[in-house]
Amino acid sequence: MLGKKDFGNKLSNNSHIQKTLTTKDYRRLREDAEIVSNDPFGDKVFLLPYGNYLKLFRVKRFLSSARLWPYSKRFAYNAKRLNARDIIVPKIIEIYQIPSIGRSAVIYRSLQGRTLREVRSAIDAKTIRCLGSLYRGPHQNHVNNRSLHLGNIIQLGNQKLGLIDTADLSAYECSLPKRLRLRSYRHLRRYENDRRVVAEYRDDFVPGLSSTDSAYVRKLSNAKAINCIPES
Repeated sequence: MLGKKDFGNKLSNNSHIQKTLTTKDYRRLREDAEIVSNDPFGDKVFLLPYGNYLKLFRVKRFLSSARLWPYSKRFAYNAKRLNARDIIVPKIIEIYQIPSIGRSAVIYRSLQGRTLREVRSAIDAKTIRCLGSLYRGPHQNHVNNRSLHLGNIIQLGNQKLGLIDTADLSAYECSLPKRLRLRSYRHLRRYENDRRVVAEYRDDFVPGLSSTDSAYVRKLSNAKAINCIPES
């Protein structure tokens, strides 16, 4: 049985090896934790007493690759890959399988800051230029991020940006196809208020993009962001 101080108090030497968490240990882990996020299916994210976070993942479909490659493992594996590419991500502490509740889980050391959605009113051109770099960086490393939006991006104290959700990524051997790069951009501006921010500073967002992507960003911002027409 694990003691409370074993949970998220120090980095594991085998933090990417998935362990099984018993019902008793899971209850003890949650005992003094604060619920940070939930949805209709239950609690999702907890703040643990030592300042780390516990994130739960459920299998969304009966026939799903997540039964063989759990989201907790993806989260940890992708975080390691992005960190190696100098993209700021959470530090992984442990990954677990919790059979009693049908969930996998990860304990991680969160990034210190606030999401761009939380500081939206204070976003300026410099921040948007950093956002453009964060958007380009994974693509240049052949990584497709299907969950990139302002609620998943943290503004750190040094004004740099980091990603807090790494579960929904895929890597390619060659450059990303244009359709995937642009799908990522459409997801970035999926919500109305997010679209307004990107549209307002679009000229600061596009430097460094390919000429094709840059033209697409400008066109989409002019046609849809300002008029707030939802995208498919």
